[in-house]
This record gives sequence, C-alpha cells and structure tokens, in this order.
Amino acid sequence: MSNTEQRRKLKDGQGFIAALDQSGGSTPKALRLYGIEEDQYGTDAEMFDLVHAMRARIAQSPAFNGEKVLGAILFEDTMDREIGGRPSADYLWQERGVVPFLKVDKGLAEAENGVKLMKSIPDLDSLLERGAAAGMFGTKMRSVIDAADPRGIEANVAQQFEVGKQIQRHGLVPIIEPEVTISIPDKAEAEDLLRAAIAAHLDALPEGAEVMLKLTLPETDNLYAPLVDHPAVLRVVALSGGYSRDEATARLARNRGVIASFSRALTEGLTAQQSEAEFNATLARAIDDIHAASVAG
Repeated sequence: MSNTEQRRKLKDGQGFIAALDQSGGSTPKALRLYGIEEDQYGTDAEMFDLVHAMRARIAQSPAFNGEKVLGAILFEDTMDREIGGRPSADYLWQERGVVPFLKVDKGLAEAENGVKLMKSIPDLDSLLERGAAAGMFGTKMRSVIDAADPRGIEANVAQQFEVGKQIQRHGLVPIIEPEVTISIPDKAEAEDLLRAAIAAHLDALPEGAEVMLKLTLPETDNLYAPLVDHPAVLRVVALSGGYSRDEATARLARNRGVIASFSRALTEGLTAQQSEAEFNATLARAIDDIHAASVAG
C-alpha cells in the first residue's frame, strides 16, 4: 500500500472523505436512521454486526469509489472486520481506491470552561500499531467546543495537537477535530478563537510535520482559508455537524479549499429496507451532491 500515493490523492484529489465511524454511543441512532430500531437487536455484538453490515453495504456500493470519495474514517470495530472478503482497510484502498483512516478517541470528558476534551486514550500506542499494520493512513479524534471561552478552546486545541504528535510518531497523519457545536449563540466568536489557537499550534510544529483538520462549517465564509494554505496542513475537511445535507453542502461550497467529511449527511435517506437499486441510487445522489460542494470552493 503506497503511502505516497495515498498522500497525493488526499492532497490533490477532487472529492471528499466519508465518515463511517459511529462508535458505541452513536450507533443506536445511526441504526435508527437506517431503519433498524433498538428492539431488533439484543446485545452490543448484534448491534455492531448490523452497523458493520450497513457500512459494508455503503463501501461496496458502485458509487462509493475513489473517483469522488477520497478517504473513509472507520471505527476500530470496522478495521478489525472484513468487507468483501478482505480486511476493511485493504478492501477500501485496493478495491475502491479510498484511503482508510481510523477513529481513535474514546469519547468526551465532562464539560469544563465551555469545552468537552477527549477522554484519555490509555491504549493509544497499541491501537496505533494495529492501525499502521492494518494499512491505515491516518487517524481521527473529536473534541467539542460549546462556548467562546479562550481558556477552554486553547486547552482543547492543545490536547488535540499533543495527541497528534503521539500519532505522528507511528507514521500516521492525525485528523484534528475540535468540533464547534452549531447551535451555540457565540459560534462565530468561538470560531475566531479556534482559528487563532490552531494557527499558533501549526506554527509550532517541527518542519515536515503534517496534520489534517476537521472543522465545523463556519459562520464567516473562508474563515479557515489561512489554515487551508498552511504548509503543515495536508487538507482541511468539514463536518456536517447536524446541518441537513442541503444546508451543509451550501455552506461547504462557499469555503475555498475545504472538502466534506460528512457522516449523517452522507447516509441521509439510506435504509435497510431499500432494494439494492434504491439504496445505490440514494447513495449515489448523496455522493454527487457532497462531491460537487467539495470541489466548488
């Protein structure tokens, strides 16, 4: 698996990154939106079997290929399973031309100073070793910003970059994701603080170090343009964050150089009950919409 080829695809490719990384806490909601209620499974094992079947169905759909989907973020459980008779990461890259990433965070800590930091990740080194061996290009980790609090935002960004350095030591590229909650009243102010904090940490990285950024679609168009242009940033991607696909794609198209990394907005309208033709057509429309917005900027 060519790391150089994957990097070139992510750097220059015209497409977006699919987020297929719902974990234990968000899986019931993802399944419910997919048309599978909680009374249809009894154990966590059954739940993860069902959500893996959903992800495998998406990954094997004709429209889900490297022409428009540059990468895909996987949950650890997905990495450890197979798609189409091959290890998931191997299938994505070798069969579909899609660069695989691994979600590594273990959820959020309690709120403090207007943010929710990541919980500690005690076995991160061993997980990163497994990820690298499985063929992952990089990782993703999410924390949350709920207020324009300078102390909280700096702590949030500092934690992301600190863990990012640990990830880089394993030869992987971290996707740094300090999500700004879309419903907060001071979202624009929080985003100004966030951009400044990220820029300072990017400037402090050693020469040659590289990260990706996953950010909430901003209130001010092109707010993150200086980060898009920063030499330490491989790519800036946007999360849909609860916006509908129409709203998310409209906002995305107004931000130069930012591409999508949507989860719920990608799977909007997909159900377990659809025929293969219906499922494939619905997913193809979503991929076309998100791709068009990603390349519009």
